[in-house]
Amino acid sequence: MAFPLPDFTDEGLLPPGDYEVTFEELRASTLVEGPGSGSVWGENWDAEWREYLTRRAETMCNQLWSVGIEEVYLDGSFTEAKAHPNDIDGYFESDAERVATGQLQRELNKIDPKKCWT
Repeated sequence: MAFPLPDFTDEGLLPPGDYEVTFEELRASTLVEGPGSGSVWGENWDAEWREYLTRRAETMCNQLWSVGIEEVYLDGSFTEAKAHPNDIDGYFESDAERVATGQLQRELNKIDPKKCWT
């Protein structure tokens, strides 16, 4: 099964671009599973931690999608050949007024009992 994510560059980065993947594809990709034992980037790869970060990102994306946010982008050191990134950075596209008025935050807090969207 081929995945739409390319291999890391010699600098340990994904090549520039946007890559549309499902969370299933992300979990099976180099970003979570690692670049393999033959790669300089594979040493000390923390696939378990990366899977945990992926689960957290999936929860966040599901909440955003449930309130009508369609475009979500994940990036940061998670998309680099870093064995143990601290987190996953990301951003999403939304109407500025929806954000500025707090409407989006209120919608998200209604579906998140922990009120993480403060």
